[in-house]
Order: sequence, then structure tokens, then C-alpha cells
Amino acid sequence: MRRPFIAGNWKMHKTNQEAVEMAEELVELVKGVSEVDIAICTPATALAPLAEVLADTNVALGAENMHWEAEGAYTGEISPVMLKDIGCEYVIIGHSERREYFNESNEDVNKKVKSALNYELKPIICVGESLTQREADRTKEVVQEQVMAALEGVAVDDLTAVTIAYEPLWAIGTGQSATAEEANQVIKYIRELLTEKFGEVAEQLQIQYGGSVKPHNISEFMATSDIDGALVGSASLEAESFAEIVKFE
Repeated sequence: MRRPFIAGNWKMHKTNQEAVEMAEELVELVKGVSEVDIAICTPATALAPLAEVLADTNVALGAENMHWEAEGAYTGEISPVMLKDIGCEYVIIGHSERREYFNESNEDVNKKVKSALNYELKPIICVGESLTQREADRTKEVVQEQVMAALEGVAVDDLTAVTIAYEPLWAIGTGQSATAEEANQVIKYIRELLTEKFGEVAEQLQIQYGGSVKPHNISEFMATSDIDGALVGSASLEAESFAEIVKFE
């Protein structure tokens, strides 16, 4: 039985003071939750103060991005070594906004995934199709390409440290979401692909859904056979709404 995993992606929101206040409130709201893995992935500026707030709690810390090199002349970038040193456990890799606005390729995503695993960070790998691709019935094709490219060269033993987040682009920040059945079908397909490539270990892999996940619809997604959690955007910015999602029934 896979443990549910609910992660928040704050994107470019919150000053350090706002981040600390929200995290302190969240810790209190979810401190009794023991059956769900919980993480918040935050702007780099907030990681150090949040590491102190989240220490010895049931809420893990994650970053929203990283470079694949440990150090070097990459102005403005943050390395896996830095993230690990701060206290990060997770890092989001390949989010659609990174792919779209910063031209991240499947090759870039693969480099970051392997680097994260090398430095004992757990990658949350985002995959998903655009509306145009969906309407052209290319969802499986696109998702397969992204998943296989991201995990190229990854060892079977490392797969249990990986999370996949299926985030259809047309559902991110739009207020629209895939139906639970639609999302589950794609996530089941992802698990089948991984089973074919890696074997039975793929059954242990946590695969999340992301795309306008809210307190009112989380239970529908979690009632399906293959959805193991959610990567939550705007609803993770408020402690109460994110705690409601974590405490889904």
C-alpha cells in the first residue's frame, strides 16, 4: 500500500516573514497527521528560515528547482549541494512553467533528476500535456516521452526516491481540473510504463496529480486506484486550505 503524498508548490509567492508565518500555522494544523507524507516546496529565499521552522515536524521541505551541477559559473542558479545543506528533502524538477518560460528540455530534466538522486534529494518530476496535445489525442505519447526521458539512466534502486507528478498544462492555474477518472487513467498508464521499464518496484512509486487541486475535489482524486497524492499550487499558499487537502477523507 503506497502512502499518500501531498506537496505544495508555492511558486513565486511569499516574503520570508510570510513564509515563516504560514509554515508555523501549517505545522500546528497538521501535526496529528501520520498517514500522509507532507512537503512544501518554496522559493529559494525562504528555504533556510523554513528549514528551522520545519525541523522535527512531519512537514518536509522542498525546493522548486535546481541546477544539475554541484558548483560553478552559473550565475543565479542553485545547486543540489546547497539545497541538501539547507535541509531540503525534495526538489521539483521539470515543472511546465520551467519548460515553457525557461526553455527546459527533456535532457535538462534528466540531468537534474540524476543530479538530485546523486546528492540524496528526492525529485518530484512533473509531466503533462498541453490543451492542443490533449485535443489531438496525444496525451499518452507526450507523457511517455517526458517520463522515459526524465528517467533515462536512472538505476532501479533509485526509483523509490522518485515521485512523478502528472500535471496537464491546461489544468494548471486555470480553475479547470481533469476528472478523477481522466487523471487516474493517465497515472495508471505512467505506472504501466514504469513497470515495463523497471519492474515491480514501480508499484511502490508515488504518482501525484496536479492541476487546480482544491479542498473540495481532493477526495475524488484520492479515491482512485493509482493516484497517490497531489502537487498543489494556489491552494497550498493558505495554511488552512492546504491542511484540508492533507486531511482528505
